[in-house]
Amino acid sequence: MAPASPLPMDPIAEAKRQWISHGWADAADAMAAYSSVMRAHQLMYSRVDAVLKPLGLSYARLELLRLLSFTRGGALPMASASSRLQVHPTSVTSVVDRLERDALVRREAHPTDGRATLVVLTDAGRLLVEEATVVLNADVFAKPGIPAEELQALTHILARFRRESGDFTDPVQYPDPL
Repeated sequence: MAPASPLPMDPIAEAKRQWISHGWADAADAMAAYSSVMRAHQLMYSRVDAVLKPLGLSYARLELLRLLSFTRGGALPMASASSRLQVHPTSVTSVVDRLERDALVRREAHPTDGRATLVVLTDAGRLLVEEATVVLNADVFAKPGIPAEELQALTHILARFRRESGDFTDPVQYPDPL
């Protein structure tokens, strides 16, 4: 979603200047940071979408397929998928509906919990997620548009923000065995 040609100035820097000139200097840096992250999200998402769309995938569909492929049996209860992907159960149901329609996953009754439904990766789903991951790694993640030495710092800053916002807690640190 980058403009056809670059803008002659940074609109977020201009917004920050305006924020300051209107007496909101104490909030200007945060406004600029939030706006920058939201714009960066748009740019990143459009890069990913351009790679996945020819394969008939969205990022949400890829995430679910990839999550299933990481499990031992290629299956996961829908509630667990919702929790791990940090999305509402309705969103997972919608994604599963589309993936099932394309024969990339199937639903099965949970073997021990009559209330739960498993999402199971099909062979076609496994092949597609591998293909999509190869293309995504080559075309996007190997060339992120951010210098390598800055990627870890950026991820660390965003993880700290997410943790402090209640997104996750740090895992329990177990003592070393004696």
